[in-house]
Amino acid sequence: MGLAASAMAQPAAPPGPGLQWQKLNTVAYPGKQDDIFFIDSRQGWYVNGGGHIYKTSDGGQHWELAFQQPGTFFRCIAFIDSLTGFVGNVGTDYFPNVKDTIPLYKTTDGGRSWQPVVYKGPYVKGLCAIDIVKEQYINHGQLDYKYHIYAVGRVGSPANMMVSHDGGNSFQSWSLQADCKMLFDIKMFNTREGVVCAASSENVAESNALILYTADGGNTWQKRYQSSRPFETTWKASFPSRQVGYVTIQSYNPDPQVKQQRVAKTTDGGRTWTEINLVEDAAARQFGIGFINEQHGFVGTMNSGYETRDGGRTWQRINLGRACNKIRIQTDANGQLYGYAIGVDVFKLQ
Repeated sequence: MGLAASAMAQPAAPPGPGLQWQKLNTVAYPGKQDDIFFIDSRQGWYVNGGGHIYKTSDGGQHWELAFQQPGTFFRCIAFIDSLTGFVGNVGTDYFPNVKDTIPLYKTTDGGRSWQPVVYKGPYVKGLCAIDIVKEQYINHGQLDYKYHIYAVGRVGSPANMMVSHDGGNSFQSWSLQADCKMLFDIKMFNTREGVVCAASSENVAESNALILYTADGGNTWQKRYQSSRPFETTWKASFPSRQVGYVTIQSYNPDPQVKQQRVAKTTDGGRTWTEINLVEDAAARQFGIGFINEQHGFVGTMNSGYETRDGGRTWQRINLGRACNKIRIQTDANGQLYGYAIGVDVFKLQ
């Protein structure tokens, strides 16, 4: 958990040969938008706190409003295939004008209509992240797949988890309040092992950034990283490989002299973490993070984006818009790379 060698911010530079973040033409939104998800390089959805779900079928060239529900703060979204998907609501008593108390919805028609998910267990106030594990199995002599859905939340507390092991037909919920007080992101490597991005207190002035690890599918969690500074939370995670992963650390310290922004990094699959420096800028509060491989990745902050090509040792400032909250970088069936990012605006890596 000690500090690694300091990283220095460098002048702006493009992501690399053949790779450029391009701003897409989307409906203007007054603040940070939260999540974007693609099932392939062309078909995807994004959501925001205005209760909007937008859909594209041509790689983001055109977007249509697929669904709208005023009073709902859509925070996270994920799909199994072109028809079946899930969207999480942050819930009431945190953001203004949010009246919806249902944490999770499901669609079976590609996002045209959404139905509340029924679950067993304690009430879930709201959600901030969804992850899906695709598991191979033998079904009557044929190779088939099972889908496991994991959802966690929320910002502002309380900390809860929802899990389905039957493709979203049924869900179980449970509390993580004994382990943390806020949950922001989840990455499951398989049905047993995974990590969550968390915070140690619901009072941000007393909070440390916190990363928890599970080896039993989320039934129990062990603390693997905790920052030593107040006013900190984690936010989002990116694992370009099973062993190497990165988590953004947010600082809300009101002291303008507290300038150093840090990222947590693991090289052993989430069991231990070190801190690496991003940039010395009090205004550069971090949000989304996404890596192409173990060395090459991107971080979104309140006022810009940053890129590293050396595993976080050095960073260059790039244009990812303001408050880039989620960065998803994937490869298609032919091994071709594609990526999308969302904040105040939506960007495409191409």
